[in-house]
Amino acid sequence: MSDQHPHSDASGSAVPTVVRHCDVAIIGGSAAGLAAALQLGRQRRSVIVVDSGEPRNAPAEHMHSFLGRDGTEPAELLAAGRADVRSYGGEVLLGRAVQVRRDDDRFVTELATGDSVVARRIIVATGLVDELPAVEGLAEHWGRAVIHCPFCHGYEVRDQRLVQLVTHPMGLHVAPLLRQLTARLTMLIADGVDVDEPQIDTLAAAGVDARVATTAKRVLADADGRLTGVELADGSRVDADAMLVGPRFHPRIEPFAGLGLSPAPHVTGIGEVIEIDALGATAVDGVFAAGSITDPGQQVLPAAAHGSRVGGAVAFSLAEEDTRIAARPSGSVADWDHRYSGAPMWSGNPNGSLVAEVADLPTGRALDVGAGEGGDALWLAEHGWEVTASDISTRALARVQAEARRRDLPVRCALVDANASEPFTRGGFDLVFAAYASIPRTPDLRGVHNVLDAVAPGGTLVILSHDIEAMRDPQHQHRPFDPDAYLDLDDFAAVLDATPGWTIEVNDKRPRPTGSASAAHHAQDRILRARRTT
Repeated sequence: MSDQHPHSDASGSAVPTVVRHCDVAIIGGSAAGLAAALQLGRQRRSVIVVDSGEPRNAPAEHMHSFLGRDGTEPAELLAAGRADVRSYGGEVLLGRAVQVRRDDDRFVTELATGDSVVARRIIVATGLVDELPAVEGLAEHWGRAVIHCPFCHGYEVRDQRLVQLVTHPMGLHVAPLLRQLTARLTMLIADGVDVDEPQIDTLAAAGVDARVATTAKRVLADADGRLTGVELADGSRVDADAMLVGPRFHPRIEPFAGLGLSPAPHVTGIGEVIEIDALGATAVDGVFAAGSITDPGQQVLPAAAHGSRVGGAVAFSLAEEDTRIAARPSGSVADWDHRYSGAPMWSGNPNGSLVAEVADLPTGRALDVGAGEGGDALWLAEHGWEVTASDISTRALARVQAEARRRDLPVRCALVDANASEPFTRGGFDLVFAAYASIPRTPDLRGVHNVLDAVAPGGTLVILSHDIEAMRDPQHQHRPFDPDAYLDLDDFAAVLDATPGWTIEVNDKRPRPTGSASAAHHAQDRILRARRTT
């Protein structure tokens, strides 16, 4: 936990602010940001994506020209992308970054909740904001009957009465494409737009109704809200079923102003972008950018591809830096070491649910996976168990060792990652338990198999977890953790069901025992107990 002032959750209760640590913080969780996160997750980098939930294509009902996903709803693609990222332990936080600043060789992203994320690299994937022409009623149809890209949604308006509002000379560039899509094209070229007369003559000779110095006043719709036409400044009307506009665009970069990240004019003259090199690096060392914020012409597929490329470049930059110092630092270890750097996080009491499940078991060898400050491991040692307390945090284990010495208890501490290759002695423990262990998810569920493999024949497995559905409740979503990026009790139950030689004895939900340090935030526990029969 950090030393910052507490903030309030949805119920009005004071909640301490939290500082998270990771390898890479990605600001923006649309196609580019998620693709970058996926690439980095597959390189065993810890990633936290901060997503404000404002994708540029949110008004659109479907996206197109994405191979294998043509016609998919944008929200459906994002849900699938988040699942992909989480399957490698990447976290997607729903929230808003308000400021990103440098702190020595790290970047600190401050969130609207008061929490923060500390990272070695930043990827800016916040996208663009479209500035529509000042035409009454236009915004109400934006993303549906009013489109901006002939490749994204032009096919869906084929053969319709299509009106193009040209507010900049670049608008003429797409006119031949629109003519291919429909024979009923009207171009309204706004007063003051400097046009190439021969180009207008060519379009007119090809059947396009091109009207120069024409100002659109209002978009017309019928009683059902369907677009029916455009009213001009002179009071006349142009019938239409759909419209195409070329909005001005601006990058969402307000949180990065303190870093010196600033926009540059786009070559078209109708907006601004963030300039990058071939690998996605910006002018600010350690800050990369991906997606439409660097190129407004990117559709969803190219944006995802660009995010993947930039994610790879960031992975290279981290790997080269680590190789120079002959180290393999872990963002996850840094995260937990920071959390255990302040005052004790937990009560020090054993978990009541664990006590209830193991009280009648014969003593033997016990493994605590994700021991934290060791309340459970110490209680087992006091009751005659030969205990190994494992964790990825040296600071957590130092607390366990100090308390074990104070109480003269023989607790062995093991600095291991449950997702490592064979981290625990296979079949070496009569009791293996994990109480709220935060083990990042992997596609092959390696952490689950490692924990199960540590149980001896005839031994017992006990898994305690938070109620995942309750953690998804809006009153908990202010907390900067993504529960879906970590293994949950159902992952263990599914593997047990599919593995011969196991019997599930308990799979239940119960009220959180009294005395728990987190009882104020989590009212329900999930409990899984299984016995290895062979």
